[in-house]
Amino acid sequence: MDLKEKVEKEIKDVREFLQAEGGDCEIVEAKDGIVKVRLVGACRGCPFSQITLKMRIEAIIKERVPEVKEVVAVE
Repeated sequence: MDLKEKVEKEIKDVREFLQAEGGDCEIVEAKDGIVKVRLVGACRGCPFSQITLKMRIEAIIKERVPEVKEVVAVE
């Protein structure tokens, strides 16, 4: 299982939370310890999106997939 597959598997909880709020996130790329995520729906343009990205999405992914060093948002 490659890094992107590991992250996809472990992010289900986070996606359910985001979807309940009208948003979502997509894993665009995951390699060399960096995960690129696209925020969509209500998350896109939300003033709290960067907080959600770092405090919720990144924290959970790094806890569950130790080889991840950073999660960044992309358009």
